[in-house]
Amino acid sequence: MNIDVQQDALKKTGNQIEYSINNYKPHGLKATNFKAIVIAGLGGSGIGGQLVRNFFSNEITVPVICVADYHLPAFVDDKTLVIAASYSGNTEETISIFNDALERKCIILCMTTGGKLADLARANEKYLLLMESGFQPRMALGFSLTYLLQIFGELLDKDVTTELKAAAGALKVYEEYENDAHELFQTLKSKAKTKFIVIADAKMEAVAIRFAQQIQENAKHECFVHTLPEMSHNVIESYYGTLDSVFFMLHTNSNARVSSRFDFLQSLLEVQNHKIVSIELEYYNIVTLFETIYRLDWLSLFIADERRVDALNVPNITSLKEYLD
Repeated sequence: MNIDVQQDALKKTGNQIEYSINNYKPHGLKATNFKAIVIAGLGGSGIGGQLVRNFFSNEITVPVICVADYHLPAFVDDKTLVIAASYSGNTEETISIFNDALERKCIILCMTTGGKLADLARANEKYLLLMESGFQPRMALGFSLTYLLQIFGELLDKDVTTELKAAAGALKVYEEYENDAHELFQTLKSKAKTKFIVIADAKMEAVAIRFAQQIQENAKHECFVHTLPEMSHNVIESYYGTLDSVFFMLHTNSNARVSSRFDFLQSLLEVQNHKIVSIELEYYNIVTLFETIYRLDWLSLFIADERRVDALNVPNITSLKEYLD
């Protein structure tokens, strides 16, 4: 149901990346001027923050935290950079964060299509990056992630434009990724109605969360995320016998000890006859980051189609907003 609408939106991801390259405005800031960076956003508007935090974790020397709440942590002050992201511009938690940051005299950068956030940014003369409207937040990641990668690239004096252009060009040829995802889907089609568990290393944690969110919103299905090495100290003790689950393993082989934990866990699950999908990145860069997310986005739509659910609308989320109003 509504699969065609979502597929049409997904096909435009490469164009979204290109749009954000062409419409980026330099902010003139350096990471070393701040004691911390806060990225505020929720759902499809917030996942870009988690992705960029993971991506630059080995390069940026100030703490980067993601806030999906109404208020900033107590340590935030005028030495903190706050990036507020809301696709609609009306996310109440993000609006609250903006006002909190304003009171604390933070440097504020905003990303949105319009709404209250754009109005507040303009009224208070804050840096504002605009995205194209007409997409659902979860189908607009090309805009927000590209803007964030450029924001952080500038903070770190690092050129990311070449890689972003390569990612845009690659994803415009969407058929390759659609076909890859469909081939993968065929291997787990019979398990499409079982619970999904995604296991990731530190660099892929945000990719895992993104995939889980797409399964939850598009396919209306349970999906849980665990990370290694942490889960090998607790969750692994729940894996006895055959579980009604499909396991996805996302990793970069960037740490030999973590790779050994993946190997052990995969062997354990294989002995118990579980379906395992292993995705290993030979290279970890902007292009492979976008490509991995893109394939998994396509996969979520194939799973939604198999489950015969409405991949477009989110009735429970809509009902919650009406209840809160």
